[in-house]
Amino acid sequence: MATATATYNASSITVLEGLEPVRKRPGMYIGGTGSAGLHHLVWEIFDNSVDEAMNGHADCIEVTLHKDGATVSVSDNGRGIPVDMHPKHKRPAIEIILCTLHAGGKFDNSQSGNYKTSGGLHGVGASVVNALSKKLVATIKRDGAEWEMEFRQGKPTGKLKKLGSARGSGTKIFFHPDPQIFPRTEFNPETIRERLEIASYIHKGLKVIWHDEVNGKKETFQHEDGIVAFLKKLITDEQVKPVHEQPFVLEKQNGVRIEMCFSWTESTEELVKSYVNGVPTPSGGTHENGLRAGVLKAIRNYIETHNLSPRGVSLAAEDIREGVFGVLSVFIEDPQFQGQTKERLNNPEVQGMLDNAVRPGLEQWLNSNRTVAETIINRIIIAARAREASRAASASISRKTATAGRLNLPGKLADCSSSNRDESELFIVEGDSAGGSAKQGRDRNKQAILPLRGKVLNTEGSSLAKVVENREIADLIIALGCGAGPDCDPDKLRYQRVVLLADADSDGHHITTLLLTFIFRHMRPLIEAGRVYLAMPPLYRVDIGKETHWAADDADKERIIKQHAKGNAKPEITRFKGLGEMMPKVLWDTTLNPKTRRLLRVEISDALTTDRVINELMGKDASARFRFIMERAEEADELDV
Repeated sequence: MATATATYNASSITVLEGLEPVRKRPGMYIGGTGSAGLHHLVWEIFDNSVDEAMNGHADCIEVTLHKDGATVSVSDNGRGIPVDMHPKHKRPAIEIILCTLHAGGKFDNSQSGNYKTSGGLHGVGASVVNALSKKLVATIKRDGAEWEMEFRQGKPTGKLKKLGSARGSGTKIFFHPDPQIFPRTEFNPETIRERLEIASYIHKGLKVIWHDEVNGKKETFQHEDGIVAFLKKLITDEQVKPVHEQPFVLEKQNGVRIEMCFSWTESTEELVKSYVNGVPTPSGGTHENGLRAGVLKAIRNYIETHNLSPRGVSLAAEDIREGVFGVLSVFIEDPQFQGQTKERLNNPEVQGMLDNAVRPGLEQWLNSNRTVAETIINRIIIAARAREASRAASASISRKTATAGRLNLPGKLADCSSSNRDESELFIVEGDSAGGSAKQGRDRNKQAILPLRGKVLNTEGSSLAKVVENREIADLIIALGCGAGPDCDPDKLRYQRVVLLADADSDGHHITTLLLTFIFRHMRPLIEAGRVYLAMPPLYRVDIGKETHWAADDADKERIIKQHAKGNAKPEITRFKGLGEMMPKVLWDTTLNPKTRRLLRVEISDALTTDRVINELMGKDASARFRFIMERAEEADELDV
């Protein structure tokens, strides 16, 4: 008979009260305690101020990153959070809002009418920031007086204080993230700046003032052209060329308020930035699905109506959407987001609303701009022919033909200007964010950048015909220009060397391994000719006094500290989460500059052993990988999950 080793009864049940659940499981509310979660605190407070502006109660928001880099203030000239006593709970409204989950003025629009549209409807944003802050101070102006209340770790340190009389109205929130919750509490100024600038585009006319006291900068963002100006910035930043001058613009009230604009470009990428009530939705959702469905129907109807169907090629959805750069902003009374971090919209009815708005609007625009329409249709047909051609992995694209026919090259490729292959090099970079930093930091004359989105296809065991169906791989083959499979010819490579540049962490190593697997299996002559290299970006920055050192890994970091941290010198260590977090100049100095960088040339010393290792680690049979992991389990001191 089994004997219980512990008693399990009612006394075993723990009830977390107040804001305790937030401090116990912060990931449930902000997604995690890393850099993204830390910055999410700023977004929650900032979005509350945006809600005031969105509903016509404010027109100016100021955000300040203080000199310590770890404290932030957000203020607006809205109505000010209520400070009067709540009739039921007999506490000031400001205390209830900041100390209670699911407390706010955005739940019942039908009666109060305070917020017709809002980015925060769960009533947890401000209270979550309060719970996860070492210190939070709320300063309120309203009804001719100024009030202040201070909190620590989500609990009031005293009563609401009246500071005196004041003009105007508004709310100011100062907060310091709790080091007990966040491993690092230093904010990235550029990350905050980018979010604020985007908000000024989405809410046209809104003035957003950014104080960066860390770097001594102050900027004001205000755009009367709204998302149209934002689209121009996107196209400029990505260094692509639109195929028509004026974008398609649509503003409509169709159950939801819809604002959108987009253009077809020469890029092979589709880039749509979407927002719901001003909140970015990087994972898309039903509003993006409706937009895409409406675009496809409008284009197909136009082609059929005007008998423009091409001979010998069928137009797929990806051909129609290829090169589309757009901004989509919708305002909904009751948005249903996926999770508290609000990265995806789930309202099912929104898809039909967007579809029904986009299809007739785009069709009418195409019929009213026949010359533009023909240019767009021609661009779509070119995309379809290029897609079908890539299935055969067409190999030899020389620099001369590339210059003559720009659309043959991937639009996301930022090529170098030199026509001398012997002095040029191509960096294959992980992700759009890192690609942006690399494009800005490179030597434009000699260095080309090709960003790849996410982890590329694992090509081990796949035929070349199957491999080239993958867009990222097909773009890579076209950019290199030397062919693949039996046709791979290093003499036709468009660059002197190819450099794989990924983050200096486990994800980056995985991406590098996937790329090396593809090159070894389908472009092996490039390795044998000594044309493939690995970049060695630093994982750490170590500041000791006035000197800065760059460490490739943990062992290198410890060596630097031991060698240079003499006496009372205290090293300041910064761990780069990814290449996208590096400023362009830092990326140039550490990784791109031929005078200071470190490159490793990829060589095959034993072809049979290399073949076996790649097959075991990347092939379909997982047994070898399992043995490899179990044999080396003790070497995994720390896993980043």
